[in-house]
Amino acid sequence: MVFAEALIKSLHSLGVKYIFGIPGGPSIPYLKAMSNHGVKFILVSNEQSAAIMADVCGRLTGIPGVCHGTFGPGATNLSSGVGGAFLDRSPLIAFTTEVRDEDLGRTVQMNINHQLLYKPLAKWTTRLSRNIFKKTLTKAFKIATSERPGPVHIGLPSDIGEEILNDSNFISSVKKETIPLPPPLLLAEAEKSMKKSKRPVLAVGLTALRLGVHQLIRNLVDKNNIPVILTPMAKGIIPENHPYYAGVLFHARNDLVARIYRKADLIIGLGYDPVEVNYESWMPHVPLLHIDTKPADITGEYSVVCNVTGDLAYTLTYLNSLTFPAYDWDPVEIQDNKERLFQAFLTPANTFTPAQLLLVLREVLPDDGMITCDVGAHLHLMGQFWQVNDPNHFIITNGWSTMGFGLPAALGVKLCRPEKPVVCVTGDGGFLMNCGEIITARRLGLNIVIIVLCDHNLSLIRVKQLGKKIIPYGTDLYEGRYFGADKFFDVPVFQAHDKDEMKASLFKAFSATGPVIIEAIVDGSQYQQVIRV
Repeated sequence: MVFAEALIKSLHSLGVKYIFGIPGGPSIPYLKAMSNHGVKFILVSNEQSAAIMADVCGRLTGIPGVCHGTFGPGATNLSSGVGGAFLDRSPLIAFTTEVRDEDLGRTVQMNINHQLLYKPLAKWTTRLSRNIFKKTLTKAFKIATSERPGPVHIGLPSDIGEEILNDSNFISSVKKETIPLPPPLLLAEAEKSMKKSKRPVLAVGLTALRLGVHQLIRNLVDKNNIPVILTPMAKGIIPENHPYYAGVLFHARNDLVARIYRKADLIIGLGYDPVEVNYESWMPHVPLLHIDTKPADITGEYSVVCNVTGDLAYTLTYLNSLTFPAYDWDPVEIQDNKERLFQAFLTPANTFTPAQLLLVLREVLPDDGMITCDVGAHLHLMGQFWQVNDPNHFIITNGWSTMGFGLPAALGVKLCRPEKPVVCVTGDGGFLMNCGEIITARRLGLNIVIIVLCDHNLSLIRVKQLGKKIIPYGTDLYEGRYFGADKFFDVPVFQAHDKDEMKASLFKAFSATGPVIIEAIVDGSQYQQVIRV
C-alpha cells in the first residue's frame, strides 16, 4: 500500500476517529485515504483550533487526538494548540508537512525547522520516513500516552505520501506503558504521617482527574472526614455538595478557601500537578505528603514528608484499607465556610451579573451536560462557583491557559460525546480569537450552545489593573452591540439582558438542530468584587 494509506489505516486501527486540520497540496493522498478508511477529516478555520479539538478528544477518550498543519505558518499556528496539550497533559499526535529530504537546510518557501519549533512544546519530535514508519508511529503512541501524557510531533516529508510500503508496516495495536507500583517503604511512610496528623487537608489535582480515581478519593474522604480542595482542572472529582468539599485553589474568593487549608498541619497532595498552581503559591508552612506519578516540584523551604510516586489507584486502595484516628475537623466549620464562599457570589445587584447567568444555566442544563470554559475573568468565577457532580464535565485549560480555547474545545467535546448537551462559556475577547469555528460547527451540524459574556472589556486584565490602583488602559474591546445582528455566519444569535431572557434563550438554543449563540450582556463589575489579585 502507499504510505498515506498505511498511516491512515494504522491510525484508524489504533482508535483514531478524527483528524483535525487544514490541508495543503501534499495532504491530498492522506485525504483520499481518510475518505476510504473510516477516519473523518475535520476542516477547521485555524490550525490552533485543530490542536485544541485533538487535545480534548485525547482527554476524553485516552486515545491520542490527531491534528495536522502544513508548511511554515500552518505549523506555527498549530503549535499554539499543541502547547496546550503539553501543559494540560493531553495525549496528542501533531503531524506537519515538511520539505523533502533533499531540501533540508536549503532556502525554500515556507520552510523552517519544525523539529526545533516543536522541541519545547512536545514530549518528542521526529521526522517520518518509509524505512522507520512502524517504529516511529509505535513509539509516538507510546510516548503520547505514557505518564505524564502529552503531544508528539511528527514531520511528514511532502513527497512521502505516495511512496510504496510493504503491508507488514501496518500497525493494529500499541501496548500502553503501565505505571509502576509505589515502593512499600514509601507507603508505610505515608501511613505514618497520616496517623500522626491531627488536621490534614487533601489537595487534589489534574493527575487524579486524568487517571479516573475519583471514587477512590471519595471513599477516602467519606471514611476519614478530611477536607478536600481542588485545582481548577480537577473540578468534579468530588461534588460541591459534599460535606468536606472546601473549594477550588487559585480562583475567585480563594481567600475564603484559605480559611480552611491554613489550619492544616499536613497537606496531602493527591494527583497534584503543579502546572496549574505551585504548592508554594498557597501552602502553609506545614509538611507535605505528595502522592502522584511524579515527584513534587517545590522549593526547598518546605518540608516534604515523602514522595509516594507510582500507580495512584494502588496507593489510594492501600490508604482506604487502613484505619486512621479521628481528625480534629469540625464539619460545621467547613460547611459554614463553604456557604459563605458561595454566598459571596450572590450579592444583590440591579444589573445582570455573570453569577446570575450561571445560576440560570445550572437550572436549565441537565446534570450530565458538559461545559467548556474559555480563559478570562469568567473562568475564575466559574472555577469556584459552577457546580459539577462528575469529572470531565468542566473542560478548561489551566496549564497552558490560552484565550480562544472554549469554542474549539466545545466542538471536540460534542464530537466525542454527541449524546451530551454541550455549552461553551466564553468572553467577548476570547470569542474573537477562534470565532471562525462557528462555520465548522455549522457545517458539521453540531448543536452546541455558545454563551458569549459581553461586558466590552478584557475584564481579567482590567481587574488586575484596578487591583494595582492603575487606571484601566488597553482593555476596551468595542462600543455598542457586540454582534449587532440576529445571526453570525448564519448561526442564530439570541440576546439575554436578564435572567428571564437568559432562560428563554437557553430553552430555544437547546431545541435547535445546530449551533446557537447567546449574546449575554452582563455587568462585568462583579469580577472586581470576587477576584483577588
